[in-house]
Amino acid sequence: MLSLFSQSTMNKIIQGRKIRIGIVGCGRIAKNHFAAIEAHSDNLELVAVCDNNAATLAAHQERYQVPAYQRIEDLLKAEQLDLVALCTPSGLHPEQAVIAARHGVNVMTEKPMATRWQDGVRMVRACDEAEVYLFVVKQNRRNTTLQLLKRAVEEKRFGKIYMVSINVFWTRPQEYYDSAKWRGTWELDGGAFMNQASHYVDLIDWLIGPVDSVHAMTATLARDIQVEDTGVLNVRWRSGALGSMSVTMLTYPKNLEGSITILGEKGTVRVGGVAVNDIQVWDFAEPCDYDAKIKEANYETTSVYGFGHPLYYKNVIDVLRGEAEPETDGREGLGSLEVLIAAYRSARDGRTVSLPLEY
Repeated sequence: MLSLFSQSTMNKIIQGRKIRIGIVGCGRIAKNHFAAIEAHSDNLELVAVCDNNAATLAAHQERYQVPAYQRIEDLLKAEQLDLVALCTPSGLHPEQAVIAARHGVNVMTEKPMATRWQDGVRMVRACDEAEVYLFVVKQNRRNTTLQLLKRAVEEKRFGKIYMVSINVFWTRPQEYYDSAKWRGTWELDGGAFMNQASHYVDLIDWLIGPVDSVHAMTATLARDIQVEDTGVLNVRWRSGALGSMSVTMLTYPKNLEGSITILGEKGTVRVGGVAVNDIQVWDFAEPCDYDAKIKEANYETTSVYGFGHPLYYKNVIDVLRGEAEPETDGREGLGSLEVLIAAYRSARDGRTVSLPLEY
């Protein structure tokens, strides 16, 4: 996005003071954002919080000692913000992003950026027109394990990639969905692919490359929700590679696996663990010096979110300081959203869906 309005953004570079940020939505994922802001306290100032739940809002106002608002419109009118982080239900992101853009505020949105394709497009256009940045959080890309895998792909160590397998075997009990009315709905949440496995869908394009077509099947096997709790997705890449993705939120008794396996002409890699945190196979025809670092890249985690939020925030800070370009902007976000929407259309209609969705 920087190239689209570089002269205008040059006038908005933030230097000589802290970047003023507001958090909208103080639920489950917001903890990672508050921690990231604290980690970057030399560069970031938490100015205000916003949540439509009065009790949740009061608790965060008390903890962080900042003004609190129940409506994003009130927050944006009252505070001078440089950046707003949207940690709200996914279906609310589009309208909130548009409102922030109209106020001239840069937007950071959690995944997925939207639950509908046209809403994602609307977000990008609104931020383009307002000449503000739209950042889409893809913190898993910053995991040490995936950074090494990305490097190996970019250096073409696999040769021709033949097959890719992605598994997300996690669990979300009925109590999780019952904890809020928006959970498990098409409009505000999306299903196992759209919500829980969104970062793994992101790997499809980011690691392997442009997708040619997808064919999916989804099912709601156990949870009392509108959307799927289980699904499978077959993928054909433009390179000719084939792959599959299996997702379920019904694993007993707890989260079991978040993994990716790549089989190529000259290399085989499997990154497993509960959240792609453990390089289990790393085998290439031609060795490189950083192969010795794979064990150092592995880490223990009980969180499926990983530890990438502070690293993601570092890029956002550098962009707003005029020192970098966005690693994952709105158009990057549209890339994974396109695969998601294609998968849902395929599952609904029982047919293969080709990409791009529109020209």
